Amino acid sequence: MKLIFGILLAGLFSCSQPQQDGTGVKTISATEYKEQAKKEGVLVDVRTTQEFEAGHLTGASNADLLDGTFAKSINDWDKEKTYYLYCKSGNRSGKAAKLMEEAGFKNVYNIGGYEDLKSAGLPTQE
Repeated sequence: MKLIFGILLAGLFSCSQPQQDGTGVKTISATEYKEQAKKEGVLVDVRTTQEFEAGHLTGASNADLLDGTFAKSINDWDKEKTYYLYCKSGNRSGKAAKLMEEAGFKNVYNIGGYEDLKSAGLPTQE
């Protein structure tokens, strides 16, 4: 009975925290990002250059996870800054966030997929 109560209690407290995917990577929704975006941070689109050029969030920089240079390029990034990563569905940005976490970055958020972010009303450049 104590175990069940503990699990339920832990579940209640986790609702107010950013979700984590088991790797320690923080995942937040498009709505949560809209609030976070008011704070300082670096917005990174990890899709391919072609996907980025077809449309991206305003202010985003492109760092393609699939071209093999992402892991190397993060070595030049400031580990003290906050980073918000997105891709097409949230899968690549989750992988990129995990790489960053493993490299010592502390404030990295996977904010999901471009279409969801666009649908939430975030400004885009087409």
